[in-house]
Order: sequence, then structure tokens, then C-alpha cells
Amino acid sequence: MPLFVKYIIIFFVSMVPIIELRGAIPIAVGMGMEGWQLFWAYIICVIGNMLPVPLIYFFARKVLIWGKDKKYIGKFFTFCYNKGEKGGEKLKKKAKNGLFIALMLFVGIPLPGTGAWTGTLAASFLDMGFKKSVIAVICGVAIAGIIMGAASLAVSMGAGGIFSLIAPK
Repeated sequence: MPLFVKYIIIFFVSMVPIIELRGAIPIAVGMGMEGWQLFWAYIICVIGNMLPVPLIYFFARKVLIWGKDKKYIGKFFTFCYNKGEKGGEKLKKKAKNGLFIALMLFVGIPLPGTGAWTGTLAASFLDMGFKKSVIAVICGVAIAGIIMGAASLAVSMGAGGIFSLIAPK
């Protein structure tokens, strides 16, 4: 498969909710990317993961409120709205004055449901401010990408392979 096709695949995978960059980086490693290819894959995944962030920040809450009382989608939209609201309040209680750091770490720790989509939705519920939210989310996405890249390489190369990259003989 040509390299540009691999990049396109991981770009679109990194935009998918829940999967995001946390799934795209291991896919890149699984497709045999290494060295500079993996570096560019990381950059492409970060861009793909961040692309939906402005739309989520400005429109997701409005769409969820609109859809809460609709017949077929109401339950799902209510679930998503409540999740965003609860996530925002939980983050606010834990963070107090360190909301920026809390959001960055929330997005940066690669656990299910803590990615850019959920973090941005929580930030919009907290009325955190667009610029501050985007910076916190992009820092978190960068952290998650580094963690996932290291973990993926460790799995694919074995722990000894990672240490040989860090401290070659």
C-alpha cells in the first residue's frame, strides 16, 4: 500500500470519536511505519484529531440540546448531553483553579472516553473559552500521541527494542 494511502487512513481514523488518535497511532505502527514515517504519522494524527474540535466546541452542545426531545435520537442525545455535563462538572470540582491543566491531563491520559471529543465537549459546558480550550486539548492530544506511540512501539518491537532506540549501544 502506498505511503500516502496509509497517511490518509490514519488521518480519517484519528477524526473518529472514541477511536481518535489513540487508535490511529497503533494502526500506523501496525502498518509498518517507523522513523520519519511514524513522526509524520503522529503529526497527521494530531491534525486529524484536532480538526473536529472547533465544530464540537461551538455546535455540539447546541445540537445535543436540540436533539434531546426528538423521537428516535432523543435518548442518545440526552446520554451524550448528560455525559458532557457530568464530565465538565467532575473536571471543575477536581481542578478548581487548575482547569487548563486538568483538561490537558484529561485528554492526555489515553483511557476510553477521555479524548479530544469529550474534553472539548466538557470545555464547552464549562464555558472555558475557545482559545484556552483548544490549547489545553492540543497539548493533551500531543501527550496521548506520545504515550500511544511509545506503547505501540513497545508492543511491536518488544521492550528491548524500545530501550535500544533510547540508548543505542
